[in-house]
Amino acid sequence: MKINNQKLFFSIIVLLAIAGISAFSLVKNNDENRFVTYIVNPKKQDLKLYWKNKNQQNFGSILNLKNWVESKNKKLIFAMNGGMYQKDGSPQGLYIQNHKTLAELDTKNASGNFYLKPNGVFFISDQNNPEICTTENFKPSKSLKYATQSGPMLIIDGKIHADFKEGSSNLNIRNGVGILPDNSIVFAMSKEQINFYDFANYFKSLGCKNALYLDGLVSRTYLPEKKWTQTDGNFGVIIGVSSQ
Repeated sequence: MKINNQKLFFSIIVLLAIAGISAFSLVKNNDENRFVTYIVNPKKQDLKLYWKNKNQQNFGSILNLKNWVESKNKKLIFAMNGGMYQKDGSPQGLYIQNHKTLAELDTKNASGNFYLKPNGVFFISDQNNPEICTTENFKPSKSLKYATQSGPMLIIDGKIHADFKEGSSNLNIRNGVGILPDNSIVFAMSKEQINFYDFANYFKSLGCKNALYLDGLVSRTYLPEKKWTQTDGNFGVIIGVSSQ
């Protein structure tokens, strides 16, 4: 029996397309199983960094922030711990809130994840433009509305941090932030323990040219739309998105 070459070619194309869609769905579902991810458009959404309430008490937990936001007749849509902190809950490294520098940039050399150079700064301008850069390249400006310093950088100019090792057994829950090609912000937390290389590679797979590690074991995320509602913790800085 003769097979029409044109029909055979068309059938192969259809099968490849179906396979491609299935592969994409598998990867997407796998990512959703591994990470809690939230994308923010800072031009349209109300993203803020929080540390203390009006009584100068640390918010500490996501629950405390949620209750405070709701007391303002708003709804907390998303929240995540926003960087490392000292024993008293004060930010480790630079922290800017509402254009005020409440903690200075830390350029010291020391041990620990924060000092695994290059570390970096995540910041938002008063025009709601987000950026992540290395601490070395950070330039103070009166135009900065929010900033939090942490470390290490995950992605630097499109490349995974040189000290990260593929297959490393250094596993932990981790959360971080990256800037997407369309200049929106992506926040992600691993649902299970992961090494630095794989965590950084996730941000790279999303197209981030720069991404910053925020913290590890203590990491928590509140994202009801994805049925992920961790409200505990005892943090320094908390990143939150709210709506009316």
